[in-house]
Amino acid sequence: MKRIVSVLLAAILCLGLSSFALADGELIIVSPNSDGLLSVIPLFEAKTGVKVTVESMGSGDAMKRIASETENPTFDLMYGGSLSPFFANKDLFQDYLSPEDAGLIPEYQNKLGFCTSYTVDGSVLLVNTELLAELGIEINGYADLLQPELKDKIVSADPSASSSAFCQLTNMLLAMGGYESDEAWQYVADLFKNINGKVVSSSSSVYKGVYNGEYVVGLTYEDPCVTFLKDGATNIKIVYPIEGTVFLPAQIGIVKNAKNADNAKLFVDYMLSEEAQVFLAENTTSRPIRPVDAGNEWMTPLGDIKLIFEDSEYVMEHTPEIKEKIQEIMMEI
Repeated sequence: MKRIVSVLLAAILCLGLSSFALADGELIIVSPNSDGLLSVIPLFEAKTGVKVTVESMGSGDAMKRIASETENPTFDLMYGGSLSPFFANKDLFQDYLSPEDAGLIPEYQNKLGFCTSYTVDGSVLLVNTELLAELGIEINGYADLLQPELKDKIVSADPSASSSAFCQLTNMLLAMGGYESDEAWQYVADLFKNINGKVVSSSSSVYKGVYNGEYVVGLTYEDPCVTFLKDGATNIKIVYPIEGTVFLPAQIGIVKNAKNADNAKLFVDYMLSEEAQVFLAENTTSRPIRPVDAGNEWMTPLGDIKLIFEDSEYVMEHTPEIKEKIQEIMMEI
């Protein structure tokens, strides 16, 4: 036992992770995140001594599971997902303000209590370049997805169940005219006619399907797509819609009545720390929310992307009706 502890301490010191005291016990996480964002977990384990178990699950299914277990929760913490589903289910999470919060970019500091931002991610289009070349067309933005050559060749997750698909929906509404614009909603209806039922149950099925050659283009998010490029993929490219891309913060929430709440707080603290933020920026495909001098070669600089900015207050207030409207469109199709 002494030998194991000595080796662990040596590893922590080598990693430069000496600011957190060693803890013990476990932490059970539910997460919709890709492998890139999950790669930070072994560092947290080495830093704290906490044993982490992760169950991968889409955001919508994760919220339903947490809601069904309020008296005896399986999960201590939900790691990932956009603000909207957290806001809609805020009663499932306990308030926590990390001491690391003060070091974040002010726009991303915790102002709600029940969830904490830790990175930003953008809605993108992932294109299989080999299949696209066979069609002889170009894809530079949302408008190009209505080309008849793409019918049955576009994939999306369900915006009413997947947080990444919902973010993509609100991104395209904003980019194509506005949340209440008839023209924007007509675009959405036309797009889903072209998707023609290629709606999958999970976010990962979208980007994996494009990479594996099942679809020409997928409506997805930046992180897993850049992970493919980092890993050497040559058959895909990321398209940031010329109409505009929204970058939104991803969230962490500590489940109410969590059995391992103290360890969940440690995880939140660690994700906001400079060490974790630098690790994510240099070694993964995540954009930090703490001002750190770090980056990588795989990600397009924000200065080269047309940015548009979501009205989060509007979206959160109108999430139910937006979801109802997209469900109606999909059912009609």
